[in-house]
Amino acid sequence: MTPPGFVPMKNSVAAIVIALGCATSAWSAAPPALTSLRAIRALSNADAAKELPVAFEATVTYFNGYQHTLFVQDGEQAVFVWCATDAELLSGDHVLIRGTIEPSFRAIVRSDSITRLSHGAIPKPVPATFDELNHSEYDSMLVSTRGVVRSADRAGSRASPLRYIILKVLTDGGYIDVEVDGGDDRTIEDLLDTEIEATGVAGAKFDGKMERTGVVVHVSKLADIQILKRPNASPWSLPVSPMEDALAAYHVQDLTQRLHVQGTVTYYQPGSSVVLQSGTKSMWIATLSHNPLSIGNQADATGFPFIRSGFLILNRGEFQQSPVYAPVTPQPATWEELASSKHLFNLVSIEGQVVTAIREASQDEYVLVSDGHMFSAIYRHPDIEGKNSLSPMKEVPIGSRVRVIGICSLEDSNPYIGQVPFNILMRKTDDIAVVAQPSMLNVRNLVLVIVLLLIIVLGVGSRAWFIEHRVRRQTSALAYLERRRGKILEDINGSRPLAEIVEEITELVSFKLKGAPCWCQISGGAQLGNRPKNLTGMRIVRQDLPARSGLPLGELFTAFDSASKPRNLEPEALSMATSLAALAIETRRLYSDLLRRSEFDLLTDIHNRFSLDKSLDAQIEQGRQNASIFGLIYIDLDHFKQVNDLYGHHIGDLYLQEVSLRMKRQLRGHDVLARLGGDEFAVLVTVVHSRADVQEIARRLERCFDEPYPVEGLILYPAASVGVAVYPEDATTKDGLLNTADAAMYKAKNAKRQIAEILTSLQNS
Repeated sequence: MTPPGFVPMKNSVAAIVIALGCATSAWSAAPPALTSLRAIRALSNADAAKELPVAFEATVTYFNGYQHTLFVQDGEQAVFVWCATDAELLSGDHVLIRGTIEPSFRAIVRSDSITRLSHGAIPKPVPATFDELNHSEYDSMLVSTRGVVRSADRAGSRASPLRYIILKVLTDGGYIDVEVDGGDDRTIEDLLDTEIEATGVAGAKFDGKMERTGVVVHVSKLADIQILKRPNASPWSLPVSPMEDALAAYHVQDLTQRLHVQGTVTYYQPGSSVVLQSGTKSMWIATLSHNPLSIGNQADATGFPFIRSGFLILNRGEFQQSPVYAPVTPQPATWEELASSKHLFNLVSIEGQVVTAIREASQDEYVLVSDGHMFSAIYRHPDIEGKNSLSPMKEVPIGSRVRVIGICSLEDSNPYIGQVPFNILMRKTDDIAVVAQPSMLNVRNLVLVIVLLLIIVLGVGSRAWFIEHRVRRQTSALAYLERRRGKILEDINGSRPLAEIVEEITELVSFKLKGAPCWCQISGGAQLGNRPKNLTGMRIVRQDLPARSGLPLGELFTAFDSASKPRNLEPEALSMATSLAALAIETRRLYSDLLRRSEFDLLTDIHNRFSLDKSLDAQIEQGRQNASIFGLIYIDLDHFKQVNDLYGHHIGDLYLQEVSLRMKRQLRGHDVLARLGGDEFAVLVTVVHSRADVQEIARRLERCFDEPYPVEGLILYPAASVGVAVYPEDATTKDGLLNTADAAMYKAKNAKRQIAEILTSLQNS
């Protein structure tokens, strides 16, 4: 049993006014409170509508405070209670409930107060079959039922306090939904194909008209699911079946009984569906019949009840039409009433304003707005041969107010999830009628007035007409081109590969030129785009990719049939494309150049201090992760200042380039040589096994300065001092390694200076 809606506030106000007006008679005539579940269950919905008071004791069999859902039982009598309480009730609690009776599927209780009296044993569950549950013989009672789990899914979001498992259980007679509060995702996988016995409260699923659409059992906890028999094999261990052979596993044993219903035909799609309505009740009937049926005539239908997408329908319908003409009067309704699902499949009428109209191959669709909400009115085309046989779509002015008559068709059958999207299915084109023409004071008319004034003021009437005509005809194409052009500009400033950007530019040109093949040849680079293999007999149009300076960056080509004549659109498209392609190429080259300048020394073409810092940080992190070692070598050129002072900066620059080249030749491919500034260098030795490996590379670097360096008629004798640091033996930080290697280098330099001073003193003595 699912909860009803709240009582409208205006009813409460009216009741208070009446009570104040005739207090004496009202109190004297107040009915006594019902004190037993048997008395409540005996009430009809007509009696329940009188909102009789209740005060009774019963035992809790199921409680969900988040959903305001409570089931209580006393002996063989049980009832649903719509409750709002902060108390945490448990199955087995004996409670006193005060409140009023309300109509629903049958009489239910809306509680005003719930008092826990004691806690005891829960009632013994009654074994129930599918037919007993389907006929509501144990509605709201604690039952146990058996079946095989065909599907198990988690319902509710992780952020919601309402998290439960829905088990689709096949019983001997049909499917029921077992809703289990709580549980974990691992449990869901273990339950598939398992035979279980579920203990919970029997209920039903409803649509908005309180018509039953299925059976549900509410289970408080996973422990109330008893495993009777595990499957022979896990579903995930079954052999993989070819998709084309899936039907081989299909098997149905259908014992559903045929039903016979009567009503007035309110909708008919031959070979598809019929809607019969009797009073406020209506039924959708699926049929393959093409026999003639007249809307408005009474008819008999026979078929089998079936649940499709949560809706109760009659399947495999057959019909006998009566000559009695008893048309159903469409019930006027608002958007809110139709979205509440209380008029499901009923013939209704609603007014709204037309937003747009669309003709499709199978239907005409009018999009309307009513009370600030959108919905669609749909007319299905009759089953006739060929599109040309269709009559023109009924023209309804955009912005006009119309009245639509048809069947209310919803996208969801659950009446408690809030407002549900719906469509109105029209029977004939005249089911949409204009109630009021669109106002003359609208956006479209104002635009026309403004355009007319501009034409008069500027005196360019013919050109304005031409532009308006062209814009109307090309709006969608231009919008598409602008979107793609904007995307290309974003990609140019992003990280997308240059080849993909150029190929997209050639595709854009092909689109603008009605499919003409287009390709690009980048100077000194790749050919990109769609170049036909055979260009014989084709008219080729080419245009250079302009560079800001120097030679063109490449060429852009398009090919046309030799019989075609040149159009003004061709140079326009090529100009746009060459500008984009040139911008893409130069932007990438500029980016690459800036990136290299940021990481390499412009004079020596080796890494700079910034690049070394990044590499050193990465190597330290790798050393921490892998517990590895590496080395850092610090090099300082001896007497470099004298070279600059004696021979000038030009010779000094050539000297730096030469020593950089010599040091690079002594290193391995994965070592990093960097110029720290002036005459200071460093080498990051990444792959070593001991300090001896680092020192060996340091000695090679020192020996590479042994040979003199001839430059522009001069003979220079290079020399350098070297210091070594090893991670993590000497230091574990970047600054620590640099300082240690620098200190070792200065120690070596001082030692060389002292030796030179001793040799000099010996020569002078």
